[in-house]
Amino acid sequence: MEKIWLKRYPEGMPETIDPEHYHSLLDLFEKSFADFSDLPAFTNMGKELTYRELDSATKRVASYIQNDLGLKKGDKVAVMMPNLLQTPVTILGILRAGCVVVNVNPLYTVRELEHQLNDSESSAIFILANFADTLEKALPKTNVKHIVVTQVGDMVGGLKKHIVNFVVKHVKKMVPSYSLPNVIKFADALAGDEAGYKKPEVDLNDLAFLQYTGGTTGVSKGAMLSHGNMVGNLEQVSGCLDKVLERGKEVVITALPLYHIFALTANCLTFMKYGGLNVLITNPRDMPGFVKELAQHKFTAVTGVNTLFNGLLNTPGFAELDFSSLKMSLGGGMAVQRPVAEKWQAVTKTKLMEGYGLTECAPLVTVSPYDLEGYNGSIGLPAPSTDIKLMLENGEEAAKGEPGELWVKGPQVMQGYYNRPDATAECLKDGWFATGDIATYDDEGFFYIVDRKKDMIIVSGFNVFPNEIEEVVAMHDGVLEVAAIGIPHEVSGEQVKVFVVKKDQSLTEKDIIKHCRDNLTNYKVPKLVEFRDELPKTNVGKILRRALKDEEK
Repeated sequence: MEKIWLKRYPEGMPETIDPEHYHSLLDLFEKSFADFSDLPAFTNMGKELTYRELDSATKRVASYIQNDLGLKKGDKVAVMMPNLLQTPVTILGILRAGCVVVNVNPLYTVRELEHQLNDSESSAIFILANFADTLEKALPKTNVKHIVVTQVGDMVGGLKKHIVNFVVKHVKKMVPSYSLPNVIKFADALAGDEAGYKKPEVDLNDLAFLQYTGGTTGVSKGAMLSHGNMVGNLEQVSGCLDKVLERGKEVVITALPLYHIFALTANCLTFMKYGGLNVLITNPRDMPGFVKELAQHKFTAVTGVNTLFNGLLNTPGFAELDFSSLKMSLGGGMAVQRPVAEKWQAVTKTKLMEGYGLTECAPLVTVSPYDLEGYNGSIGLPAPSTDIKLMLENGEEAAKGEPGELWVKGPQVMQGYYNRPDATAECLKDGWFATGDIATYDDEGFFYIVDRKKDMIIVSGFNVFPNEIEEVVAMHDGVLEVAAIGIPHEVSGEQVKVFVVKKDQSLTEKDIIKHCRDNLTNYKVPKLVEFRDELPKTNVGKILRRALKDEEK
């Protein structure tokens, strides 16, 4: 496909970037530590961490990992925390030790956690005490040897640290009791010998993250994102936003969790590169509390998913905030809806840009150009140094306006799925990544997502895979057959609905949902259950999810 989008690039936006601008993420971090040493890097619960303090803290954690835990370059270390100061300190510390970060959703059930720790071959985990009881149950079937546990207030400092930890544990009762062997306190990891830190020999081909996703089908797989993928994508982000962001002057609201690739790249790493301040929101679901926190900052940027923007717009007090500094709002993870985008622009006086990305692409693929007047329903233009083509079933390229599967090529495309050559071969062909999304493009090179080729469901920006839901529901003794689909929902984009054929006639909707709650993270739990005498099938007996979706429509 001819790169017709290049003609529509805003003035000053480069056609290509240098994917080898830094030798590794470590060099990028070190430059920011040096250039912005006295500026604040992260803030959470009233405590700020400067770039100098971040440099020191991450070096100490890296030293502890290298010397006290004895981990070597390439060893996998899991991180299971919400947005706290400990989170970026841990992630950067692991990378600076030469190890690979395995980001884990803290809300995972025992089954989900066990799978990810085993699949990633993680030998250590940094975890918030609130979720340690889940780890206790999963641990016996894993090879995790080192457990570092932190409490919510551990980096707040002073008396406040003890008060916060006491309230969280004893007043709010948010820390279920647990028993784990040889637990290391986060404070001990943070007290590593800075002088003993040795910068590892890491280059762009080395793994930085094992970022879990279902890919386009099946069980959760680890997308292998190298230092080169991440550096390349950060340079691509800069190419798109260099005319908008100023070094040392940005304040970004980080409400999406850092274990999600969107917040990891677009907030944590991008704004560190620019010497900006990440305002970490630990619990964005508490909308009134979130709005109160927003009132404390002269924020210049905010990222989120459609449900987050919609939630803020419907929270009392949000419209009265001071938006005079806000210059960039970026939506991704799920489709931004026109009514939300238009209301956001009316209230904040800034347009809601939309980006499209995938875990397998670190994640940025396309984004609205910053000079776009307002929402246009597209996912924007391809980032610099990104090739896109739309493929038809017959192996030919789609013409303009014709729907085809979106394929991506560029420095951001992952190395493959960890230990899964078959799944890798299925979606990576000659450097092209087949996304499973069906798109069209227009005269100017704007792309539009039409549908998903596969059956993936997107709930509030999180991928939910029908296979996993069906597998869990089928574990219930009263179930004979099951099919899971996504149906439209005005708040979360989609929600999960399951169709069940009973084996036990006394089975109820409540039974199914309780069983799912015990085995699945909340956003994956079906919201609707419909009982059927039979499910539509192909002539070889394969359940037709598409037929069920068409019925729902």
